[in-house]
Amino acid sequence: MASHDRKMRQRDALMPQTMSASQRPGTQLSDLSADSREIQRSSRANSVLALQSQLAQISQSRPASTAQGAVSVEVVGEQYLTFSLLDREFALKAEHIQGVERLVDVTSVPNLAPWVRGVINLRGSIASVVDLRSFLDMEELPYNPRTRLLSAQYNEMVICLVVDGVSEMVPIPPTAITNISVRQASIPQWAVPYASGVALIDRRVIVLIDAARLLFSDKMQRYEALQ
Repeated sequence: MASHDRKMRQRDALMPQTMSASQRPGTQLSDLSADSREIQRSSRANSVLALQSQLAQISQSRPASTAQGAVSVEVVGEQYLTFSLLDREFALKAEHIQGVERLVDVTSVPNLAPWVRGVINLRGSIASVVDLRSFLDMEELPYNPRTRLLSAQYNEMVICLVVDGVSEMVPIPPTAITNISVRQASIPQWAVPYASGVALIDRRVIVLIDAARLLFSDKMQRYEALQ
């Protein structure tokens, strides 16, 4: 009986992390005060700087070589965090990334979809862990030292996404982004429902993932295992 109660508590701990704000009883986005929204906006810049510092500490450095006489050009655009799945590059807006973590021990929770690996203690809060490969019905590979957890947030939803690796923070100007319908051939079919566009940066093709489409998708909400 004690074991059953413990499993139920673990399962209940997962549920608030996989519900949108509009689904939670008594919670509406309109309830946020103007002051709270202003605080959220003003903290975004600091969050990006903190993420850049964190990424610099845990990601593997890339060798940089600049041809003699070359002039560096500052790129102005919104900051994105790039990550990899298989041999493809993806990116999420930095404002939706709480942090990048090394893969830590995950507490499994019974009766959930196979792509939900369980829950972790994320700086004092319980967060659900979703294997993005499994969620997208991709081939599953063993985790390795480059495997990372991206704690992604949109409104009140926070989910840790397991990805193959994290690359860097890059500014992507609007002029470098093309619509899905124009570049759909560059987007894997399994990513189309969650993509907002494709960015072309220095011959790199980066699929831009929309945090809201991913975290609030019907599939993400159906995290309970099929009976």
